[in-house]
Amino acid sequence: MKAIMVMYDTLTRNFLEPYGCDWVQTPNFTRLAEHAVTFDCSYAGSMPCMPARRELHTGRYNFLHRSWGPLEPFDDSTPQILRDNGVYTHLVSDHQHYWEDGGATYHTRYESWECTRGQEGDPWKAKIGMEPTETLFSASAAPHPIKQRLERHDAMNRAYIGTDQRKMPQDVTFTAGLDFIDENHDTDDWFLQIETFDPHEPFFAQQAFRDLYPDDYEGLPADWPPYDAVLQDDDTVAHVRRLYAALITMCDTYLGKVLDKMDEYELWDDTMLIVNTDHGFLLGEHGWWGKTMMPLYNEIVNTPLFIWDPRSKVTNVHRSSLVQTIDLPATILDYFGLPLPADMEGRPLTPVIERDEPVREYGLYGMHASYTCITDGHYTYMRGPVTMDNGENYEYTLMPTHMRAIFSPAEMREAKLVDPFRFTKDCPVLQIPVGGTECNGGYYGTKLYDVKTDPGQTLVIDDPETELRLARAMVRLMNENDAPAEQYARMGLSKNPDEVTLETLAAGRAQLEADVEPGILEDLPWDREAKNILWTMMGSVPAEKRDETREAFATWMRERGSERVTADDVRAYLKSTLDADTWQMMDYFTRLIGRDYL
Repeated sequence: MKAIMVMYDTLTRNFLEPYGCDWVQTPNFTRLAEHAVTFDCSYAGSMPCMPARRELHTGRYNFLHRSWGPLEPFDDSTPQILRDNGVYTHLVSDHQHYWEDGGATYHTRYESWECTRGQEGDPWKAKIGMEPTETLFSASAAPHPIKQRLERHDAMNRAYIGTDQRKMPQDVTFTAGLDFIDENHDTDDWFLQIETFDPHEPFFAQQAFRDLYPDDYEGLPADWPPYDAVLQDDDTVAHVRRLYAALITMCDTYLGKVLDKMDEYELWDDTMLIVNTDHGFLLGEHGWWGKTMMPLYNEIVNTPLFIWDPRSKVTNVHRSSLVQTIDLPATILDYFGLPLPADMEGRPLTPVIERDEPVREYGLYGMHASYTCITDGHYTYMRGPVTMDNGENYEYTLMPTHMRAIFSPAEMREAKLVDPFRFTKDCPVLQIPVGGTECNGGYYGTKLYDVKTDPGQTLVIDDPETELRLARAMVRLMNENDAPAEQYARMGLSKNPDEVTLETLAAGRAQLEADVEPGILEDLPWDREAKNILWTMMGSVPAEKRDETREAFATWMRERGSERVTADDVRAYLKSTLDADTWQMMDYFTRLIGRDYL
């Protein structure tokens, strides 16, 4: 028995021909779909990159306990389990987060690994004094030292790669994977993971691929959109989408090389093939660039997934049953005849592959300290907090690292050693307060969508009975995950699903709306977005000056003679009172929270 996983980062299904795209060239994804099962209702679980990879190892949701971080001492790693049971595991990857603080324990679970340098802002090549390339988006988001450092290193890496496609990290990675297949195709009991960071931003592809998607754009380079509201015109958005499409076609080309090896060595007879991703990306949909600063729309979490299982030999079919990332490690272990760890929440997908028999009714997904979401494949329900401060949130870990840094002494001074969770194997864990989140659902409220009739999630629906059903299912899955008590409390949910009622859900909404009330200009109608910005502004003002600040804003509004308080009003007031550097930062963040989210 052998298995190959081809994993991408930020592969959006709407750009693939098997999912209905008619303008992006992906003949090898079509070829794959004709030889495999295509999953139409595949959802991410924990967002974004490394939380998804922790799920890929452990087969359990981790976003309720932890943000971005490494594998923990108590985690069950599927590659390690395979390795310990005589299955050779090999990873080839250019995913640079593996060699950062927050991902340092993943690749070492494999028997062997090859790491390719040069993606995104990987600190690889060194040229002192080199400045980042000026781009269309250089000034659109608030300046941040980490982003500026990434852009500098990206410029150095691109200068080295130049126009040589053989130096592209994806090329080097797939070449290494193909070499493994050439060397080991006639042996047994191995698992190969070929993992590329593409098509993650920046959308850097060689000119031959870009030439497939010509346009008349003549502006600054635009292949690295920020996580921000779309401020550009439709033609510019279309140009960025073409750059992404070029990278998708490059990914398709290298996928074809793997399929060629499957044909050449007749690996279809005895080799499972999984082609997957961690999440998608917004490329102008909902008026957004990115994936973590906003609610988790389906363009982000409804992921492409293809599986060929040589045992069932099911080909060229679509499956509609709900599946998730956590099901992939369970499927791999089951394929190799190994028992699943007791703490694994994922389920083998054999019934779905063979006859579209569901293995789960509901699936959780979300990002730490942000929305907690659930879907049944028909509806998506994004549950936000019932207070504007987002309630209490903690990291639970024995590996206190962030993405690119270790936890600071200030953070660790707040840490407490607390009792084990069911899945920590009797290990107590550190409980560390969370300072903030990229998307506070309190700003935008709880959202319910019918994705069968409204796949673009353009209309929030009011369906109390469906919301109640999904909220109770959410509690049951949180209980199975042994979620921390504060995660129920901040969302206004009881740990007993029977105690979640229409009345308690309505009370949570009322509590949130009362919390955001400004307490001034009560004779004027307020847009909710304006309330969001004022509430945030008050959080940056010393408590003893908040009443004075509110009254100053009220006076300013009266002098303007406005008949309604809008987000633009509050932003204009801030701009008039702040220095230029502070306003540049506030401009970005108020743009995020001062939007009407559907």
